[in-house]
Amino acid sequence: MRPSARIPSILAGLALAVGGVALAPSAQADVKACEQYVAQHAPKATDGAAEACYEGQIGNQTSCVSSLVAVGASKDAANSACEASR
Repeated sequence: MRPSARIPSILAGLALAVGGVALAPSAQADVKACEQYVAQHAPKATDGAAEACYEGQIGNQTSCVSSLVAVGASKDAANSACEASR
């Protein structure tokens, strides 16, 4: 393979590798955003926030909201926190 043909191939591989790494942490950031919202707006609901926020992240918003309300968050705070988990 000519050196001039190798360089674009290497750069394309690097771009794909870096792009995959950049996307991976975003899923965890959503759960953290949800947990931080709960901590700020419904401090008595922090015990169940991790599990509830995970439910919201995987798309089960109803379970997320009901879990947060069950541990003491208001419905409005639970809805906003679960929205942050997406």
